[in-house]
Amino acid sequence: MTTSAPAMIGRDADLAMLHERLGEVRAGAPFTVIIGGEAGIGKTRLIREFEAGLPSDVRLLAGQCVDLGDVAAPYAPVKAALRALVAEEGAERVLDAVGPGRAAFIALLPELGPPDAASVPPVAKADAGAATGQLHEAIAVLLETFSRERPIVFVIEDVHWIDAATLALLRFLMRALGSSRVLTVLSYRTEDVTRGHPVRAFLSEAERDRWVERRDLGRLSRAQVRKLAKSLIVDAVPSESVLDAVFRRSDGVPFFVEELVGIDGCRDEGDVPDTLRELLLARYERLSEPAQEMLRLISIGGVRVSHSMLSAVYAGTADELDQSARESVLTGVLVIDGDDYAFRHALVREAILADLLPGERARFHARYAEAYEAAAAAGTRRLAAEISFHWLGAHDSARAFPATMQAMREARASAAYATAAQLGERALGLWDVVPDPVAAAGMSKLELMGRTASHLRNAGEGERGLALVKAALAECPHDDPSYPRLLRDKGIYLANVGRPGSIEVLEQALAALDARGDVGPSDLRATMLAALAGRLMIDGRMEESLEIAERGLEVATAIGSARYMSITQNIAAGSRATLGEIEHGLELLEHARVLADGDGNALLKYWVNASDLHHLIGNHHEAVRLAEEGLAQSRLRGLERTSGVILASNAVEPLLALGEWERARELGDRALALDPPTPFAVYLLRSKIWSLLWQGDTAAATELYRSVRTTIVNVMKVEMQARLGSGRLAIELALANDDLPGAWREARAILDEEQLPLPGYAEPFLWAAARVVAAVRARPGAVTEVVGDDVEAAVPEFRALLERLAFWPTAPMWTAMFEAELAEASEGAGAGVAGTGVEAWRNAVAATAAPSAPGFLAPYALLRQGEAELAAADRSGARASLQAAFDVAESGGVKAVRDRILRVASAAGIAIDGVGGGAGLVAPAGGIADSVASDDAAAAAELTARERQVLELIAEGLSNRQIGERLFISGKTASVHVSAILRKLGAATRTEAAYRAGALR
Repeated sequence: MTTSAPAMIGRDADLAMLHERLGEVRAGAPFTVIIGGEAGIGKTRLIREFEAGLPSDVRLLAGQCVDLGDVAAPYAPVKAALRALVAEEGAERVLDAVGPGRAAFIALLPELGPPDAASVPPVAKADAGAATGQLHEAIAVLLETFSRERPIVFVIEDVHWIDAATLALLRFLMRALGSSRVLTVLSYRTEDVTRGHPVRAFLSEAERDRWVERRDLGRLSRAQVRKLAKSLIVDAVPSESVLDAVFRRSDGVPFFVEELVGIDGCRDEGDVPDTLRELLLARYERLSEPAQEMLRLISIGGVRVSHSMLSAVYAGTADELDQSARESVLTGVLVIDGDDYAFRHALVREAILADLLPGERARFHARYAEAYEAAAAAGTRRLAAEISFHWLGAHDSARAFPATMQAMREARASAAYATAAQLGERALGLWDVVPDPVAAAGMSKLELMGRTASHLRNAGEGERGLALVKAALAECPHDDPSYPRLLRDKGIYLANVGRPGSIEVLEQALAALDARGDVGPSDLRATMLAALAGRLMIDGRMEESLEIAERGLEVATAIGSARYMSITQNIAAGSRATLGEIEHGLELLEHARVLADGDGNALLKYWVNASDLHHLIGNHHEAVRLAEEGLAQSRLRGLERTSGVILASNAVEPLLALGEWERARELGDRALALDPPTPFAVYLLRSKIWSLLWQGDTAAATELYRSVRTTIVNVMKVEMQARLGSGRLAIELALANDDLPGAWREARAILDEEQLPLPGYAEPFLWAAARVVAAVRARPGAVTEVVGDDVEAAVPEFRALLERLAFWPTAPMWTAMFEAELAEASEGAGAGVAGTGVEAWRNAVAATAAPSAPGFLAPYALLRQGEAELAAADRSGARASLQAAFDVAESGGVKAVRDRILRVASAAGIAIDGVGGGAGLVAPAGGIADSVASDDAAAAAELTARERQVLELIAEGLSNRQIGERLFISGKTASVHVSAILRKLGAATRTEAAYRAGALR
């Protein structure tokens, strides 16, 4: 009976692409090809043809994802591929190649370790991220090492069944295999990757990677179907009607064509089945009953089953097994792949599986469960996930429960936290239906809930982890020993997901611990104090943070915990620095690094806080160095998506301050592509929006901000630094979009802070607030009278805040900028107009020349000095200032300032060297983060005070007569003023002049 076509039809271009990518990989450029398509479209056939044509110097490592229901065995396809490598190269050589990751690698493949490796205890809970990172790094190093000898083709099929741990590994490898010769080939069934499927997000990420190509296989054309059908029928010529029927009923799917033709060669149209199920079962139903029973048994085991496993579960004799297997192979239902029997296509297996009777299904599952138990007892491979799956299929909860608990421990030992969490949830679901679950689990239900929540958090599922901890607390009596620990976990999880209430819950946890009489030093108390001190610091409550951190340091010292000694010292250092003891704080930070004694968790916290502090005091180069040092370590430890994202943000902000826009963009985009938890992403999003704004793309910045505003606002509720940093951004966006009421709403929020605002964030915020004040003073009609009064009343409060923050190293610079925005010229066109004081801007220019000043401020201050000089009729000085501003903006990449310089210079008739067209070259109009939308800001600055009054009334839509009545002048005099305004602004109509009234600040 015909099975597969002798030659692949219609996939020549796809096969050529794979070989082309392999050629590129040979040259040292790793690549990933993702092949998608509906069931039966030919994904496996394409991969087999590619594998068959691989040159002898190419190493093939292949694995296939296993369908074990909702919870797949962790790393199953990767283990299969790696075991092939071990078989070829030997265990010692493989272990030597993984280097420092040897222990993590043995945890994945315990048969490579000592005889008791299967019972090795899991890594400590606090090292969860490190365990994942070490394993991922070990596999990456292994592939890189062996690819230097021979190029590697790494194949993972049926990714739609992939487990979470393998998916995370693939994400890592796509980023980490930067200098290897590895071609990764993945396949998946498109119709199974529906909305919400984890692979869907993975595919979206992959599309943004230039080293990844997605290839969706399409259906065959009529001509290709005819060619395929004729190649399958070798002893007859099919009629045209039969060929048409095959095309119509196969719909161009190659597997269906093969099945249709395989039914007696499809010599008669009457032989064509009416339904898909009939087609898929056509070969199966022609087999003997013993062969059909064997196939039903295999279908319970999966798409493929080893001969040894099939022998263990088969009820007949070895001869009967061989006879049934041979019959199934000859009929084209099964194929032999090494020592495995595999269905020729997963669709056939699924159709046979659906044909099983309930009792038969349960009996077969029980056979597999017992066989896997025997295999696990006889060897070192971890098979608890398979045992759990099959006992559940056998409806034996009592035996499924301990297997599920063991599977959870095995997944945890392999750093597969998402799978461990799924198994923990499965065990919780079985808890109430099994006898004596505490004895079977080896722990209480509350402890299992806590551990499962921890696995969820480590897998990046913070919200689900928080929900589970809340459920545990609802069941936990207040006098239970677990109660303080669960409260601590809730407080930490609230902070992790950016929810309010963390501080209060952590305080409750400490009180609950005291209420139990547990007042001495302990690990639990140390973790509570460290977590509480950290949250207080983030909320700006520095005195409280310092007091709690120092209490935590005493406890950590008493119990000898290097980790918590370092962490609490770190927090105390940051708190002291923010309170004004900057040098002492920096010294304590370095001491925290020493106290860490190599502890990765503590060191990452050091890099986060040290890089942030150095940036805020203006040491931008040192901030970048520290952040990148920590970022490299976060990648090695598998924490790039959490701590790594914070460190990436801590590098992006000083890079922007240094004018390294592209480097900052690449680093930020890479971190955001990791889909980090919401609180960690906020800082990167803020930097990205701010960069777009100062790069001159106000529309894109505004659109992005609106799309993520809810996310940003939620984090602002619980973190002062987020409130100030994101609030400043909101002010600048509102100014850029000429929304003065909105800008003021954001600006006045700083006056509502209960604590002294964090100086490194508050000072630039106050500068932005000063720009709002200047804009409102220039255009009082743009806000209500109440708002106008509120603005003026706030100015003394802003100044008082600046005075209280004067101890901060950057205070002189930001104070100079604040005062310059509000300074008024005493005479000339700028008289009485905020921001026209030439001397104040000269002071600001001098202040922004300091090495600690962000690079964008210098050209901005020079531009504003030039505008003030224009208002003072000092055209020579204005030209020099604008030219200097342009040169600095151009070299520093501050496009928004450069564009505004060109608009101002063009309006004033001043030629700018280096722009090709002099004053005639006008940059595109648009808002900038520091002004209202305007094309001719300088021209507007040259208007007299009376002309400004007239322009405001034009903007209100008044006629010349109405303007005269309002200002107690004649209509003719008003007309003269209007003509002068139109001329100075270069406006053709009153409407255009009214629009350009936005240039007045």
